[in-house]
Amino acid sequence: MYAIVSIAGQQFKVEKGKKVFVHRLPGEIGETVSFDKVLLISHDERTNVGSPYLPDAVILAQIISHDRGDKVLVFKKKRRKGYQKLNGHRQYFTQILIEDISETGAPRKTEKKKTAVTATVPAVEEAKAEVKPEVAVVKKAAARKPATKAKVEEKPKKVTTRKVTEKAAKPAAKKTPAKTKSDKSK
Repeated sequence: MYAIVSIAGQQFKVEKGKKVFVHRLPGEIGETVSFDKVLLISHDERTNVGSPYLPDAVILAQIISHDRGDKVLVFKKKRRKGYQKLNGHRQYFTQILIEDISETGAPRKTEKKKTAVTATVPAVEEAKAEVKPEVAVVKKAAARKPATKAKVEEKPKKVTTRKVTEKAAKPAAKKTPAKTKSDKSK
């Protein structure tokens, strides 16, 4: 008998008594976990296939250990640029032992009888009845009137005047043209 089950986003083929490494699961070592996303169960020559999961099928497993995988080195390089980067990574895994594969739901465990202390329950209820919660009186703050916009008086704009300065009335010095060879010969 084997089953295909989805555990932590991956699909595994599991059999009763088989150990499997899966991505890290919450829980302590020795704790029992159950998986209800069962895709297929094959028993002898009969195979049940879910669409996508079988409705009542459950896989029970026990957490054996929490480990880390081998180191994976990630090397990045850009040629002719002088860029190299080396990173390492170790994935967290949980090793589980498959205890049971059930097609019709989880097998029922014998429940321990709970001994309830009835004497303390009425005493607690009486204590709750005697204590009355205090009601605090909260006054509402007076509602504010909406602020009215005050009329803004328009200020007269400043008039800027340019002071025009007259240039000195000196006549510009005239440049005399340079005498050329032809002028000298005349």
